[in-house]
Amino acid sequence: MRDLDYIFAVARIRVKEKSLLSDADIRQMADMKDNQEILNFLSERGWGTGDAAQDGESMLDAEEKKLPALMHELKVDPKLFQILSYPRLYHNLKAGIKEVCTSDAAGHLYYDIDGFGREDVRRILREKDFRALPLHMREVAQRAYKVMLQTRDGQKCDVMIDRACLDACEAAGRKSGNALMQRYQESTVAVTDIRIAVRAQKTGKDLKFLQEALAPCDSLNVDTLAAAAAGDEKTLMEYLEGTGFRDAAEALKESAAAFEKWCDDQVILAIMPQKMNSVSAGPVIAYYLARENEIKMVRILLTAKANGFSQENIRERLRKMYG
Repeated sequence: MRDLDYIFAVARIRVKEKSLLSDADIRQMADMKDNQEILNFLSERGWGTGDAAQDGESMLDAEEKKLPALMHELKVDPKLFQILSYPRLYHNLKAGIKEVCTSDAAGHLYYDIDGFGREDVRRILREKDFRALPLHMREVAQRAYKVMLQTRDGQKCDVMIDRACLDACEAAGRKSGNALMQRYQESTVAVTDIRIAVRAQKTGKDLKFLQEALAPCDSLNVDTLAAAAAGDEKTLMEYLEGTGFRDAAEALKESAAAFEKWCDDQVILAIMPQKMNSVSAGPVIAYYLARENEIKMVRILLTAKANGFSQENIRERLRKMYG
């Protein structure tokens, strides 16, 4: 579709944006006494199916299903949203390889994806029908399947597939021809690399692990990042502070939760300029990502409340909203 073809879709999205949760809404929900009060609040805003007895997970599942239906209704180029689905596709691939190679039942670990759900993935792997996979997944699927079958090394399998997913997202973003998609995927790869580096440094992973796990991108030099993360915490902090990621270093100094919040907030910061855009697919993609972000935030809130987290700990986990 051409940019001008999105005028109607953007007009619809501007109306939809008014119902997005705001930072104030999230703070209000964080202060509520329990999950039922949160669910009632969301139900009044049109979340879920309207069933008064609906629990949190079914409400979130209903909201997730509304997104692709809306994109189809707006006649958005499906290729753009196929790119956004890559993380879930690769997640299902990991789950499938582990289940088929170890015979451990793991049905609850799969995303419900048309044509690539649990049974689809298991069939492909059991029959070794790798050509049935998307082209960008075939090579890593074969390698990871072999590694898992021979070594049962689930972590190595995860690293291989996660790295392939990052590479595929970055390449697809470049080829999309959409400025927001390119910026979003570049930001996602960079932030994920930093997150991997931080976790690897804390758990004492060596340079080889980091070189295999980190995906190249324009925002940072992964070789230098890997070398810094293979050293001590001070070395990694100095690298982040000297390469435009000072905010990440500051968040790390504050707490692990503050760092995870910084990582997630980069998505919203990447899409925020689309509020001023009126003629392209950008605002539609931004809305899609904003909805995913708020569903994730609600899930964090419900989990925190259910596990008895203190108000201070809950507030520390609040993410920035697009609404």
